Amino acid sequence: MPEPVALAKVKELLASEATRRTLPREAALALQHAELFARLTPEATDALIAELKTLPYVDTSLAVKVADTLPQFPDEVRLLFSKERVALDEAQVARLLEIVAHHR
Repeated sequence: MPEPVALAKVKELLASEATRRTLPREAALALQHAELFARLTPEATDALIAELKTLPYVDTSLAVKVADTLPQFPDEVRLLFSKERVALDEAQVARLLEIVAHHR
């Protein structure tokens, strides 16, 4: 399975490609979406993902999801983890939210 790519990195890659050539329609729509919803720089996103991956219950794909959505509330975190086989307690959710708030 390929490694997930954060929305900020997608924005950077598509923007650099758009300077070289005309993007196909799907790529142009993806760039437009990334410009609207990517809230951090690629460097800040990489730092956030790296810090999130230090938590034992967060893998790379979850770290990318969290970095792309930047949850503010415990229910948002639980929603991101709802498909995973991990049941987070209050302290784990609070720690994850602290890390996100630090990088916001």
